[in-house]
Amino acid sequence: MRLSPALKERLDAVAEREDRSASDVATRVIETFLDARDAKERAIEAAFREADKGIFVSQEAVHQWMDSWDTDNELPIPGVHFPRAT
Repeated sequence: MRLSPALKERLDAVAEREDRSASDVATRVIETFLDARDAKERAIEAAFREADKGIFVSQEAVHQWMDSWDTDNELPIPGVHFPRAT
């Protein structure tokens, strides 16, 4: 893997502080990045599945609720909207 001199210097510094090889540090960093990316993709897919059910809190309800914060008439947390039967 090709690294810029500045990035290589940073990697070497971390490796030295952790008493590990630069290769080991780089492997762990890449693994952490890929794990986080996979988790993000799973979360997005799960959100799409939920959205496809048509059960949601409308943007309008959330905005009304947020606009009421710190007022004398603060609204309760908005409820879920269910799809209409067709």
